[in-house]
Amino acid sequence: MEILEQATFWHWLILGVALAIIEVAAPGVVFLWMGIAAIITGLIVFAVDSLSWQSQVLVFAGLSVVSVISGRLWLRSRPTETDHPTLNRRGQQYVGRVFTVDEKMVNGMGKVRVDDTSWKISGDDFDAGTKVRVIAVEGTVLKVEEVLVDEHV
Repeated sequence: MEILEQATFWHWLILGVALAIIEVAAPGVVFLWMGIAAIITGLIVFAVDSLSWQSQVLVFAGLSVVSVISGRLWLRSRPTETDHPTLNRRGQQYVGRVFTVDEKMVNGMGKVRVDDTSWKISGDDFDAGTKVRVIAVEGTVLKVEEVLVDEHV
């Protein structure tokens, strides 16, 4: 605890910079906000030199919670745009595509072959060989509808 008793604003500023550097190595956008909280704590300690180490730690803890929550809300309201919006949502890539039912569907459930993988499907009971279009994805199940003969595939 003796180290904490000797803490000055410089220690908080250095901690803030160190946490920001850690963010580069361990992305997750938590260390960045904690680093900002440490820098603000350092500025408060600079302005109010008489703060005890316990008060400094409480200020840092409070600011960390507020900055992490605020940062996550801010990032959620500004999602990163990408040219591959379905990259990690594999089922979404199949919406709109047409496949052939592998075997007769029973109780609204069946399977289709997608490339080298078999996917569960749900919809009306279709016979094997029926062409179906994926209209939605629920978890790992593709929701399908029949492709009418006169539709262009």
